[in-house]
Amino acid sequence: MSKIAIIGGGNLGAAIAKGLLKTTDIHPAQIYITRNKIERLDYLKQQGVVVSRDNVFAVKAAEIIILAVKPYKILEVLDEIAPHLEAHHILASVATGIRLSQIKSKLNAVLPVFRLMPNTAIEIQESITCLCAEDASKEHIEKIQILCNSLGESILIEEELMEAATVLGACGIAFVLRFIRAMMQAGIEIGFDALTATKIAEQTVKGAAELLKKGGKHPEEEIDKVTTPKGCTISGLNEMEHRGFSSSLIKGILNSFHKIEQ
Repeated sequence: MSKIAIIGGGNLGAAIAKGLLKTTDIHPAQIYITRNKIERLDYLKQQGVVVSRDNVFAVKAAEIIILAVKPYKILEVLDEIAPHLEAHHILASVATGIRLSQIKSKLNAVLPVFRLMPNTAIEIQESITCLCAEDASKEHIEKIQILCNSLGESILIEEELMEAATVLGACGIAFVLRFIRAMMQAGIEIGFDALTATKIAEQTVKGAAELLKKGGKHPEEEIDKVTTPKGCTISGLNEMEHRGFSSSLIKGILNSFHKIEQ
């Protein structure tokens, strides 16, 4: 694996670094990460990651550059590092809403440019990462996909779908967690202690996801298996739908998407 510079060690940048530390293909000393408040990255430094405030230093040392700063800062950071980017570099941005054309307009050289949209499960190598690219060869794309697949799974998409990927894959983590939280609260109300309710809810959600991934079936097929006539499952499902469960979730996703479009 190439040396990797993560410019911006906030929540997502640090999560990427922590995920990389769990892979077997990269040594901690091959990971460079920058942040102004460098003391907040001490735990990564203690594990062998190269921690710095100097973005240019990190860029010069690495081949793959991951821009993990806030969207409003990314063009400023590009102005800083662009003179030091060369044809052998691969540049990847995880900033929401910043298009490939905007990134390329700041560069002094032609190099492969990617947009990546992971989610915070990248920290435990369980992210779904959507990506798109310009000026990238098949080999460049394969290299970035190998990197992303070491941190979960990846899907190559058109750039026009990146905002949709942000909502469904990245914001989606929060939506699923809110669902799990509601399951926990209901579990407590029907008699379980908090720890037991949490364990049941977590494993149930994990099991449901694995059924779909490994079985390759539509969710309704698996739902049909547990909805017996006059049973408690169909009674609960119908009440949730009467209360707008599916509609609320769909409207929430659409609302997040419209927010990004604005």
